[in-house]
Amino acid sequence: MRRIRLLAGLVALALVLAPGLADARAGGGGSMGSRGSNTYSRPPATTTAPGAAQPMQRTQTPQAAPTTAPGTSPAAQPGFAGRSPFMSGLMGGLLGAGIGGLLFGGGLFHGISGFGSFLGFLLQIFLLVLIGRFVWRRIFRQPALAGGAMFARSPDPDAGVRPMGGGGGAPQVAALAVGPADYQAFEQLLKAVQAAWSAHDVNALRAVATPEMVSYFAEQMAEQTSGGVRNTVTDVHLEQGDLAESWAEQGREYATVAMRFSMIDATRDASGRVVEGDPTRRTEATEIWTFMRVPGGRWVLSAIQQAR
Repeated sequence: MRRIRLLAGLVALALVLAPGLADARAGGGGSMGSRGSNTYSRPPATTTAPGAAQPMQRTQTPQAAPTTAPGTSPAAQPGFAGRSPFMSGLMGGLLGAGIGGLLFGGGLFHGISGFGSFLGFLLQIFLLVLIGRFVWRRIFRQPALAGGAMFARSPDPDAGVRPMGGGGGAPQVAALAVGPADYQAFEQLLKAVQAAWSAHDVNALRAVATPEMVSYFAEQMAEQTSGGVRNTVTDVHLEQGDLAESWAEQGREYATVAMRFSMIDATRDASGRVVEGDPTRRTEATEIWTFMRVPGGRWVLSAIQQAR
């Protein structure tokens, strides 16, 4: 009986430690960094990462509480009088007619029944306005596509699209086209980040990531050094990837891509003994990486999120 309990305990311990074995790569299997105004919104699902991305666990981007919905004016907010000026005027007129009927003893709807033909005319105009607004939104407010997919087509044809404009003090956001050269840069950055991580080369990380991401990586590498171990991720190969969304705001451009990649992931102690991972077996991971650049500049890594 004791042997069975001991064996069960070892199995449970292995299950607890299993995520750590697979999450020793750059980022430690966490979600961190900044995605501009999208930091606190989850990227759209893609073929590579069909589930919801893990929200940010660490970020230096402050979370603002918008007073109005993004892309709308206060008059467009939900509410009795916030729908449209026409709706406010129409409902105000009907309410005034009802109150007038009550004051003169004819009942709530007496003021309306006296001019039924006029009310019918107003209802017709109201329906025409609704139809016109619907057609306007469908034809003139559809955002343009922001480029092709990365290695695989996203299931949502508008996944890489960000509407233009903004409101309520929100940053001005515009759709951004991403091309084949950008996709190649993303794949190269995936490999460069893992190589710099494996070498514990902070200077190399500064060339491929934002200062915020470098600070997270440096902290994780310091923890490894303190524990007397070092994780290395080698032979990185991108298996599949696609574009989740891309946009431009406040003089910066962003692209969020889902990537499934394989690698050799192993952690060794000071004597070279493998303490985590397997140097002879490839493992896979799926993550959502966000890249940032100034217009015309080079892409750098600005965030990593885990796929659920």
